[in-house]
Amino acid sequence: MLKAAVLTSLVLSLVVVVPPERTTAAPADCGAYCDTRDPALPSSAQRSATRPDAPTRPTGGPPSTSPAAPAASAVVCNRFCDARDPALAPTDRLTQTLTVGTRQISLHFNDTDAMGWARITPAVQGDALWLDRSFDAGVSWGSGSRLGDTRVPAGVGDWRTTMFNVDDWANLGVGLLRACTQPSGSTAVACTSWYRTTWNAGNRRTAAATALMERYNLANGLFDTTGWWNSANALTAIIDNARLTGMGSYRYAIARTYDLNITAWDGNFINAYQDDIAWWGLAWVAAYDLTGESRYLSTARVGADHMAKFWDSVCGGGVWWSSSKTYKNAIANSLYVQLNAALHNRIPGDTAYLSRARAGWTWFQNSGMINSANLVNDGLTLGTCANNGQTPWSYNQGVPLAALVELHRATGDASLLTRARALANASTTNAALNPGGILFDNGGGGDVPSFKGVYARGLAALNRVLADRPYTAYLQRQADSAYARDRSSSDSYDQPWAGPFQRSDAARQHSAVDLMNAAG
Repeated sequence: MLKAAVLTSLVLSLVVVVPPERTTAAPADCGAYCDTRDPALPSSAQRSATRPDAPTRPTGGPPSTSPAAPAASAVVCNRFCDARDPALAPTDRLTQTLTVGTRQISLHFNDTDAMGWARITPAVQGDALWLDRSFDAGVSWGSGSRLGDTRVPAGVGDWRTTMFNVDDWANLGVGLLRACTQPSGSTAVACTSWYRTTWNAGNRRTAAATALMERYNLANGLFDTTGWWNSANALTAIIDNARLTGMGSYRYAIARTYDLNITAWDGNFINAYQDDIAWWGLAWVAAYDLTGESRYLSTARVGADHMAKFWDSVCGGGVWWSSSKTYKNAIANSLYVQLNAALHNRIPGDTAYLSRARAGWTWFQNSGMINSANLVNDGLTLGTCANNGQTPWSYNQGVPLAALVELHRATGDASLLTRARALANASTTNAALNPGGILFDNGGGGDVPSFKGVYARGLAALNRVLADRPYTAYLQRQADSAYARDRSSSDSYDQPWAGPFQRSDAARQHSAVDLMNAAG
């Protein structure tokens, strides 16, 4: 993750409900996975020849505003094939009505069959009406442009398209629809916002997970619009969602991500950053819990063993953040405790991982990174081995909670949960972390949007093992705020859970999935 010194402030502006924006392209010299977080690392540690190529999805067009003829679109057949008569729909859910001059266009869904259609009224002869379909969260719709394109004939006051499928089940396409019109005699085009059926989105947890899977790149097994370590957390959120909701529709992402990335970087999800290694290790522990497949646990063990090589006596112990050995920080070391304790809890007869977890926690709690307010700062100043006073990011508060839960499970030591409760009490009530009662990380960049999801996941893990469930109300308050104030028409979420919604990406979205998973 980026150091606090290079994270810029997040600037909020007035809400504009639009489809998710495309992220800025990475510099050409390092492709889609540019990594310059630690300038002390050689370039070979920043990019690997075995890294999957950049996403191969189409990047747009022809959009509905294009004068060009629409691209040919493949017919999608799920329960029924595209271009079905709306008169056959057993249900009709109106999502949005948009006024265009004297006309109103509306987008309708048949949630029973997971199909949608557009309607215009009062229709004028020559009005054009169609649907757009996107399989990447509304970024592009090149092969799904102008579906059912029709012109209003003479003598009718109400007109509609045929029905089209939202998703493409056979090809794992997770989609959205919007309704569009071009009034007769006008060059202007108007479209509703993007929406989808309630299929795989019947409640706010599954809807958030489905919106995250709209960003899953089938070609490289990662999540578009975010980075390597964020994708590990996004996959973890999907796995947790499947476990908690019982919706197994996206379990395919587990094996696909593993198979497409097992040889990336140094292999076995190992790169130059100990925290990245741990994030992937924990994702594979979660995958093992859900699937029972031993290869995931074996890969997590390889990662933990690699991390252990970066433990030394500098500052009395702890693992280094990266292979350059220039920084000892909270996130790498709290993850080290969590991963090793989690492995012990899943490996009969283990003593080695438990020993590492115990040593890791003893060092962590005595390192000085936990300040007088019971908040965890970012790391240590290497020259003095003292707390560097840098930002107490939310994820630095959340991972120790999950680590202590795993270590308590391993040892039965009740004092670990007492300590975790004290840390959680501090982070849930701190006014700077929770302005207006809603969790917020005051920073931008590509890493920060993932932080709050990690916090919610850790707090929920603690809440589940405490008999009085002391943090249920806190988690529900966060989820209620995000759902009401920070959500788009397509169940995408932005970074500030207090709102307003402006844009989304996979990091922001997985944090929302983590939150909805945590709040229930």
